[in-house]
Amino acid sequence: MERIPILQMGEFLLVTIQVDMHDRLAMALHNDLTTQITEKNARGVLIDISCLDIVDSFIGRILGNIAKMSRVLDAETVVVGMQPAVAITLVELGVCLTGIRTALNVEKGMALLRASLSTASESCMTRYAKD
Repeated sequence: MERIPILQMGEFLLVTIQVDMHDRLAMALHNDLTTQITEKNARGVLIDISCLDIVDSFIGRILGNIAKMSRVLDAETVVVGMQPAVAITLVELGVCLTGIRTALNVEKGMALLRASLSTASESCMTRYAKD
């Protein structure tokens, strides 16, 4: 079965979708990411969808579920490279991407993940200092 590669970059996982997504592949990605976040103790997931020209409501819902699942496992999710046509389609389909942060490209997405990680660390330090 076809799989989308998941690369580890420090505390983050990087997923670059370079093939047309179909339902089975999207479900496999969801399951693989869940496993990898846990096994690698990842703090963030960056999903590059710049090669996707079209999406349907199921793929949009899977992206939303990945973000929710990541959050439960203490990891942030950032989606980068969304094409204008994909954004328009998701809005027209009424797909709500709650919990997904977006950035224009991988560089900006990684900066967003690093910033959220340092903010979380500062919150923990402040909380422990008060105790």
